[in-house]
Amino acid sequence: MVVGQAAVMVESRICVGVVAGAHGVRGLVRVKSFTEEPSDIAAYGQLSDAEGRRHFELEITGSAKGVLLARIDGIRDREAAEALRGVEFYVARDALPAPAEEEFYHADLIGLPAVLADGSSYGTVRALHEFGAGDMIEILLEDGGVSVLPFTRAVVPVVDVDGGRIVIAPPTETEAREDSASEDGT
Repeated sequence: MVVGQAAVMVESRICVGVVAGAHGVRGLVRVKSFTEEPSDIAAYGQLSDAEGRRHFELEITGSAKGVLLARIDGIRDREAAEALRGVEFYVARDALPAPAEEEFYHADLIGLPAVLADGSSYGTVRALHEFGAGDMIEILLEDGGVSVLPFTRAVVPVVDVDGGRIVIAPPTETEAREDSASEDGT
């Protein structure tokens, strides 16, 4: 998986990061990068906001506590940097390298039909989430409900971006009962 986290596709652009806040008093911003190699966020050229109206060139100056520190042209003080908090950075999909075999961009999965092994419809991929302990895939079910499943090969054995679908093998649910404690109460 090349681009993860909150990767979202807007038209033909992919979100590759977000401004987490200001750093210092000279206009540096803290950037949470969603690219596999965090500093690659600056390698794709000009970035835009979600609407495509504002454009940004990032100059990475360092890193701190899991985020990149960057300078953005025209941002000279803390107030201006803080005003960018929450701005998502997008790049044109075709500016990104082609994923290797068995790799894909999370954004390429959003909207794909999810089917069961027998070909019956399960739902539509709504999101992928990274929570640190493993990726989770969120499926909007046919009945309008939502299913959040581990994004593992056992649960998602087939990811066919070119074919426009994924195959889901939902785990069987287990139920814990109150009377399952041992007789001595432990």
